[in-house]
Amino acid sequence: MATSEEKQELVDTLSGPRYYRIMLWGYGGESEYIKLTKEQFEFWNTNIEEHGDSDAVNYCVSAEDEDFDFENIEVLPEEAKFLKVEGEDYSSPWYEAPTGFAHQYGVDYSNARLTIEEVKNDDYQAEVIEEIVDGIDLPEYVNKLEEENNHDIELTNMDVDSAEEPDYVGQMWSAEKGTFFEGLIETVGPFDPKKLKIHTTEYLNGDDVVESIEYEDTEIDNTGGDTNGKGYSFSVWKNV
Repeated sequence: MATSEEKQELVDTLSGPRYYRIMLWGYGGESEYIKLTKEQFEFWNTNIEEHGDSDAVNYCVSAEDEDFDFENIEVLPEEAKFLKVEGEDYSSPWYEAPTGFAHQYGVDYSNARLTIEEVKNDDYQAEVIEEIVDGIDLPEYVNKLEEENNHDIELTNMDVDSAEEPDYVGQMWSAEKGTFFEGLIETVGPFDPKKLKIHTTEYLNGDDVVESIEYEDTEIDNTGGDTNGKGYSFSVWKNV
């Protein structure tokens, strides 16, 4: 004789699939870590210490067309142009720097909020049937669920970026706010929060960035987000 669990599984299967929309929103952004020469570091470090990072930011966002609007630089030395492609007469955008060695994009784990909605079907703008999780702080949600299960489950996998840090580093950072992740899962039966897994990577600035989300060991496709830029910053440091 079938158990009650087996009977419920059969009912769920016959009733058809269910759909859940997963969203992560909050604060995060995009960052490029760039290997600098000693000369490049010294030029930009001096400029930033004396005047702040406005000219460095302007260089990064204007390097492709060289339509600079510097406040404190009259002539930009060729050796300071770290976005210029070696042997060519053009420069790359800052987020694809020719000597970039690490790139991050996404919502910061500590500043993320989670929304889970059951929706009517798999259409992008499907009608919401029920709000399962309503904008809860992500670390709070994870910690509470793990505690309720006596820490027998682990809902996060926190990795560390393995890029080797060079002697001289520049970091261009674009701060953003909004929705960074939106994906849809299809289930048989109701959503099981214990089957959700959050993957993060810690980068050089110490941020744990959410890289991907899984449900039942299958990565959920990120269908895109909607973020607004909150400003740029540029910094340099040395490891020698």
